[in-house]
Amino acid sequence: MRATRAIELGTGLFVLLGFAALFFLITQITSRQVGFGETGYRVSAWFEQVGGLKPGAPVSMSGVTIGRVESIGYDFAEYKAHVVLRIDRKFDRIPDDSDAAIFTAGLLGGQYVGIGPGGSETYFKDGDRIEFTQSAVVLENLISKFLFSKAAEQTPTDQEAP
Repeated sequence: MRATRAIELGTGLFVLLGFAALFFLITQITSRQVGFGETGYRVSAWFEQVGGLKPGAPVSMSGVTIGRVESIGYDFAEYKAHVVLRIDRKFDRIPDDSDAAIFTAGLLGGQYVGIGPGGSETYFKDGDRIEFTQSAVVLENLISKFLFSKAAEQTPTDQEAP
């Protein structure tokens, strides 16, 4: 009877630790930092392709999180995705000729916006637009281009026919 009770307690403890580990992983994957709420300024960027970018994704410069993606929408005038970035007010010296690109964090990680500093002596302010953008690289498009290029190389040409 004691062995059964010990097995039940061990199993319960194992399941409880499993749920705790799962909760920890979820909080790490969906980490939303407090402090970028209403304290910053907004900057807009237009991208051809945003991939899996989502509101709340980090905005970073040199690996340092400086803000969050506030919203993503579609602009029918430009036929591009319109992304609004909220930058924390303490990062108020970002040159206004800086560029923005969408990157993937790791192999299976989420996407984020990386800002590369420009050389201007004037800085972004609330409501400005990032002119230079680089869209997300969609893995499916790369794979299909690679496969189609390999298939084109293997088809016989008219010159090789007897």
